[in-house]
Amino acid sequence: MLSHLKKYPFNITAVVTMSDSGGSSRKLMDEFRRQVPLGDLRQSLVALARNGALWREIFMHRFERVEEPGEIATGGGVAGHSLGNLILKGLQDINNDDLLLAIEDAQELLDTAGNVVPVTLERTTICADLEDGSTICGETEIDTRGEKNPGPLSSIKGLRLVPEHAQGCTQAIRAIRRADTIIIGPGDLYTSLLPNLLVKDIARAVRESDAEKVYACNLMTKHGETDSYKASDFVNVIHHYLGARVDRVLVNDGPFPPDLLKMYAEKQSEPVVADRSRLARLVPNIVIEHLNLEDDSLARHDPERLVRALFPSEFF
Repeated sequence: MLSHLKKYPFNITAVVTMSDSGGSSRKLMDEFRRQVPLGDLRQSLVALARNGALWREIFMHRFERVEEPGEIATGGGVAGHSLGNLILKGLQDINNDDLLLAIEDAQELLDTAGNVVPVTLERTTICADLEDGSTICGETEIDTRGEKNPGPLSSIKGLRLVPEHAQGCTQAIRAIRRADTIIIGPGDLYTSLLPNLLVKDIARAVRESDAEKVYACNLMTKHGETDSYKASDFVNVIHHYLGARVDRVLVNDGPFPPDLLKMYAEKQSEPVVADRSRLARLVPNIVIEHLNLEDDSLARHDPERLVRALFPSEFF
């Protein structure tokens, strides 16, 4: 969505969750004690980049280790790292460990069509408390448990942030307060969207903002997180953690090809049902339209349709 919004004359600020716990971000966090995850910041920067394909490829390049026969892999070196994450870490070091200045430098290198800010400058972890009384901590562990466990799973009862009182980034709060439109989503409910709202300063800023608050609902349910959720269930969860209602919700009613539905069904995922009557009791403005890409190998939003649904009277 960011890569498409940059085509229009919007003043964009992407507020990025800081609870990533896997991949290159995890490696850097393990090596540098106070390091916060950089992967989601990098992806948002690349999405907003205007400075040509080469810079985008540089920031997205990942070093892959080619093991020789009989070789024993070790955890050292740059294997598995994203070059963009290493560049961001280098810029952070150059700026005396100031992440915000590092992001500004990266925005200059990439000539981004907007700003990218972390939701918090503190290192945080998300924990999911399950209905069976157990707890899972870590974004990666929550995100992949459905993939690792194809059978029935205890549903998520609640999500919390550790530390609980992490402070919101001042620049993120200011951007929210000055916004005309605040877009929540699309993205995984429990691992991409709610971690932002768990930062109390951020949720408060969204509640108090005069901006229109729009939620772009997921296309598919996700095993281990949103099994059997209808659109109203997604909205209810957003409202619970936001502490207020959104003004508008966008829900897809476009068809999916049978082979794609079969592929997702094998992962125990299904299209999110647009239950209009329940949604009408939750949100004053409901948009149910064909929002998904056609003839695609994955269930994804069509960015052009999504932007048109978000801003129907702006440019179209």
